[in-house]
Formats: sequence, C-alpha cells, structure tokens
Amino acid sequence: MAQEVLRMEGITKKYDNGFVANKNVTFWLNEGEILALVGENGAGKTTLMKVLFGLEAPQSGQVMMNGAPVKILNTLDAIGKGIGMVHQHFMLVPSLTVAENVVLGIEPMKNGLFDFNAAVSMTQEVADKYNFNIDPKMKVADLSVGQMQKVEIMKVLIKGAKIIIMDEPTAVLTPQETDELFEQLLLLRDSGHSIIFISHKLEEVKRICSRVTVLRHGYCLGSYDLKDMNESDISRLMVGRDVVLKIEKDDPKIGKPVVHIQNLVKINEAGKHVLDGISFDIHAGEVVGIAGVEGNGQSDLSDVLSGMGGFSSGTVEVNGNDIKGKTVHDIRSMGMAYIPEDRMEYGCAGNMSIRDNIMADRFFKKEYKNGLFMKEKYINDLVDKYIQEFEIACDDRNQPVRMLSGGNIQKVVVAREFTSGSNFILANQPTRGIDVGAAEMIRKTIVKKSREEGTATLLISADLNEVLECSDRLLVMRKGKVVAAFPKANEVSESELGEYMLGLKTMTAEEMEGLL
Repeated sequence: MAQEVLRMEGITKKYDNGFVANKNVTFWLNEGEILALVGENGAGKTTLMKVLFGLEAPQSGQVMMNGAPVKILNTLDAIGKGIGMVHQHFMLVPSLTVAENVVLGIEPMKNGLFDFNAAVSMTQEVADKYNFNIDPKMKVADLSVGQMQKVEIMKVLIKGAKIIIMDEPTAVLTPQETDELFEQLLLLRDSGHSIIFISHKLEEVKRICSRVTVLRHGYCLGSYDLKDMNESDISRLMVGRDVVLKIEKDDPKIGKPVVHIQNLVKINEAGKHVLDGISFDIHAGEVVGIAGVEGNGQSDLSDVLSGMGGFSSGTVEVNGNDIKGKTVHDIRSMGMAYIPEDRMEYGCAGNMSIRDNIMADRFFKKEYKNGLFMKEKYINDLVDKYIQEFEIACDDRNQPVRMLSGGNIQKVVVAREFTSGSNFILANQPTRGIDVGAAEMIRKTIVKKSREEGTATLLISADLNEVLECSDRLLVMRKGKVVAAFPKANEVSESELGEYMLGLKTMTAEEMEGLL
C-alpha cells in the first residue's frame, strides 16, 4: 500500500467578506503519485493550494506530513518542509541565466561574492539527475516557453521539494513540449516525488494521473481512481451536469470579407518586427483560428485589431473602414466586439455591477433612454435575461463583478460582447483559466453566432483543442509571421500544428496562396 505523504484534514477557509472558499475539505497525497486536482473556477482549488503553500491560513483544519501534524507559517516554511509550487505564470528573471534563476534564494557565495561557477555546477547536477536537457549558462530571455517551465521545475527541485504543485502546467505548451513535460513528471514520480496536477484539460488528467480529487462550490466531492472514469465522468462531477466536450458544427456559409489585413507590419520600441507582413481576410460566417506559441505576435495582432495598439505599415479594414489611427471606441462602432486576453484589466470594471458591465457599451444608445433618463425596467429585464442565457452564477444583477469567480467574470464579458450586435468578434484566449462548463458555453456560442448570424470571428487561443474544434480555417503564427494556413481546421492534428508552432516545419508563400 502506498505511503501517505500529505493529508489536509477538514480545511475551512473563510475570507473577511464572508466568502467561504474551502468547506471542511479533506485531501491526501501518496508518495510517488501524480494526483489531479480539478474543479470549476471558484471551486476552491487555488485557495486549498495557497493553504498548503503557506500563502493563506485556514480557520480550521490540520495539515499532516508523513503522519505528523505540521503548521505551515509561510512560503519559506513550506519550501523548508519540502513543498514546491510551479506557477502557471512563470516567475523568472529574463536577463539572468538559467543557473542564476535556479539558485535564487540559495545563492552560492565565494569570498563574499556570488559564485557563478558553483551555481552552474549545482544547476547541471539537477539537470542531469532529472533529464532536463538545458544549458545552465543560457539567458532565460533566449529560452522557449517549454524550456522556461523546466527552469521553474528545477528551481523547486534544487530546494529539496518532494511534493510539487503544478498549476495548469500545459496551458501554453505545444503538444511536443507537453510530451516532454509528461516524461519528466513520470521520471519525478518514479524517483519518489509526489505531484499535485491542477488542470482543466481532462484528457491530460486521464493521461498522466492515477487519481483525481474533485472540488465543487468549496466542498470536496471525493477522490477517485482514474482507471474507473472517463472525461465525461470527471466533468459531470466538476459541473454537476453533463458537459459537451466536443463541439459539433455544420460547414460554414462563407460571405463577404468583413476584416481585411494586407502586409501588416508592427515594429516595437526595441526595433523588433513583432508583426512582419501579415495578410489574411476574415469572411462573414466563418471562424478563423490562430495558433502559435505565446509571444509570437498573437497579442500584437489582437492589439492592432482592437485599437489597443498601433501599427507601422500596411492596411487593416473592418467592414471597409480603415482602422489606422482609430480608437477602441471608433473600431467598436465599425462593428467589432472584443473579448480581451486579460478580462480583469481590459474586459470589465471590477467594482461595477454585472448590470453596468454588460450595458457599458450601450448606455448612450437611444433605445435604452427616455429622453434624459434611462429605461431602467427595460435594462434590468434585459440584463436578467442575459444572466440566465449566459449562465452567470451570481446573487443578482447588482453584484460587483469582482465578487464572481473567473469563469463567471468571463461570462459577463462574453454576454456584453456577444449581444452587442457586432458582425466581427475578436476573441483572444476566450476560455483561458475557466472551467469546462463555462468553456463549453463560450465555444458553442462562438460557433452558433457564426452559423446563425453570419458573424466573422478571429479566435486566438493557446488551447489547441479549442482552436481545432471551433475554427473553420486555421493559421499558425511564429515570429510575427503566418507560417502555415489550413483551409479545414478539422483535418489538422495537434501534433502537426505543434511542428509549425515550434518552427520544425513552415509553408512557403506559394503553398499558402489562396488560403489566406
């Protein structure tokens, strides 16, 4: 029988505003296992891991390690007890080398000065032991996303972590990088490490984990042996209903071009071509997906199309209107709806109500006014309808958006944008960091609007499964260029996409002619 290395017994965490994130949660981890921790946004996963890593103190409950009760006072205390956390958003210093990042906090010294050679030796020892093929002397700024993640894992290993928390570790990885990561996680498991694997990607949970613990609404529903479950079983436990994991769609009815991009170039302040000769159209009735390793121009393209950022040269038109020099408001009035990558920064006003966030782009319109006054009942009834239609879990329309879970905040943004009457939707990472239930609703709506309303949609996503399922046509971006174009997204595999994303393959201009 496997030895239990960690038990969190009866954990309850209540915040000052009265919200109870964890409700008498019991959770355990065995030596040498990879355990999945899943649940909707707001289910309590993050809070439970914050308690384990010393970032939060629970009101009640006990943490036990190897059968003995322990108190985890802070993150340094957690690290000292052999607990490490690899965050979804990397915490690396780009200007430093791999070795310098790995030894941060435990720097080797010689004659009162940092000993770089010793740091390199320490890093190389960890790399060799756990099969991390990476040069300790490389600058982090020169690494791929997959390599950066390896550095994050090495950081926790060098500090002696035996329990490793992995928070959405494959969110920005290509299929090839995911395969490499899983090989290394299995090696760590076989060497006696225990791994908590937090993910919304249920196919990966099935592939790499032996057991799954499910949280819902702050409660632990239980821990289950994954050999007895499929993805639908897991999602049903998470959400409390059946979830459609695969979107079915009819062939698109292609209309006229709504968005026209010709030879788009953007040069940043450092003189780098972040967009380098981009050309393609988006037609009414189709979803065009963009895949690529993050940082290859997708965010810059989104900024240009939304009016959040300018461009150096080229032509960009929305419904025949040139957008150069135009503001976000100008471009929205041309027919654009925008789901931004960062929902809290650009998609909503956290202190404002759900009602005011949904209506923010239309309060000024005549149909919502009686002279100088707003049609309050009409607006309230409309917002209540959207809350029901978009399945926003909330107290009422007046609840501040910041009080909602991440998935429900995204639903507020989506409700506003999808009901704006626009014929062009720019969706940048529309389901990032949200649960399978919310993601299902958003993906189905993207496809539905293209089919039933003839909306032109640009879908930018790091989730290859999402891009492949929702898109009609598919483009791959690398180093600011379109390096591949596929006329039928459903005929492309994740593995093939990954090869273009990593630069292992590229299409010529002749091969892409007529596909853009």
